[in-house]
Formats: sequence, C-alpha cells, structure tokens
Amino acid sequence: MEHLDQQILLLLNGSQSTFLDNCFLLITRTSTWIPLFLVLLFIVFRALSKLQVSRSRTCVLVILFIIACALVIVICDQTASTICKPLFSRPRPSHEPALLGLVDLVNGRRGGAYGFFSSHAANTFGLATFVALTFRNRIVSFTLYTWAILSSYSRIYLGLHYPGDILVGLLFGILVGYIIYLLFSRVIKVNKELRNNNVTLQTALHASSPSLPYYLPITFLLTLLFIAITSI
Repeated sequence: MEHLDQQILLLLNGSQSTFLDNCFLLITRTSTWIPLFLVLLFIVFRALSKLQVSRSRTCVLVILFIIACALVIVICDQTASTICKPLFSRPRPSHEPALLGLVDLVNGRRGGAYGFFSSHAANTFGLATFVALTFRNRIVSFTLYTWAILSSYSRIYLGLHYPGDILVGLLFGILVGYIIYLLFSRVIKVNKELRNNNVTLQTALHASSPSLPYYLPITFLLTLLFIAITSI
C-alpha cells in the first residue's frame, strides 16, 4: 500500500509549469477563499430574511450555523493535526528520504514533518458535507465539493500529502460533517418557533430568490480567475 501510494503521488504531483505552481500555492491557502465563505454567510442571511420568523430567531439560526461550521473545522483540524499526525508519525512526501529528488516541491515548501491524515482534506470535505446536507441545493453542493476537491488536490500537487492522506482526511471530514449536521438539525428542532414554522436553511433557500444559490459558483469562478491572473 505504501508503494502504491507513492506511485500515485508521483503521477499526480507537480508539473513543469510555473503558472500552475503559482496557482496551486494560492489555491492551498485558506485566505484565498475568504470571499467564498463571506458569500456563503450572505446567502444564509439573505435566505433567512425571507422567512416569517422574528429577527431574534433569524439571528439565532445564523449564529448556530456559524458555530456548527466552526465545530466541523475545529474537530477535523485538531483531530488530524494534534492527534493523528503525531500518533502515526507518517512523514510527508516532502520529508520522505526514499522520495528525495523525486517529489516536485514548489518554492522549497515542505510543510511539517508528518502528514497523516490531511487536515486540509478533512476541513474542506467536512465543511462541504455539512453545508450540502443543510442546504440540500445542487448548485451549492456542487460548488463546495468542487472547492474541496481542488483544495485537497493542491496538497498532492505541492508534494505535501500522499493520496492516502487525502482519502482518509476526506472520509473523516464527511463523517464529521454528517454528525454535526445531525446535531445542528436536532438543536433547531428544540426551538419552538423554528420547529413550528419548519424553519431550516433548506426551506429558507427555497423561499428566497431562485438566483441566490448562483452567487456561490459565481464567486468561486471569480476567485479562480483572480488566482489565474495573479499567477501569470
């Protein structure tokens, strides 16, 4: 399995293109995607404003949504970085002596010593899963999973993770996203006004403008355009 993981890594890792190197350096940065996160919050606010519930209840649901997203990221990130990486002590490809000179590193970037499993993959797929289950909207789901795939692949491209690190992180993130979604749904049902009005982000999104979900893929594409222009 180790040999297979290394062979797949070498097939997918790096390129001879400086342009692509610069693109993936930006793609892997969390700060690059801040506009996407802000638009997602805007969609939540805008959708909930169309429902016939009090302003205080609207704020409660938005705050719960933000807390749930934060929980997904904290659980995924800390489990990967604080528990699993020191526990398994699997060197990143960039620190593996057997792959010295074979792994294409960008700007000498090597990351920390250990890489199992990928917190990037866990965080992005965890968040994408939670939001996808909450919204139940194809456009939103497709955009966020595309973002998660691209962000996760950037770790392989940069030589910072094996495909196996990504796969395990992906599965763990999906599991955490699903569990937090179940908890989030249960908390909403505890609130009498929200329960009686059958308020969820899914119903809120359907009650709002049909064009609202498209704001997310538009922002995603604009961010990719910015990455491309900046990387030239």
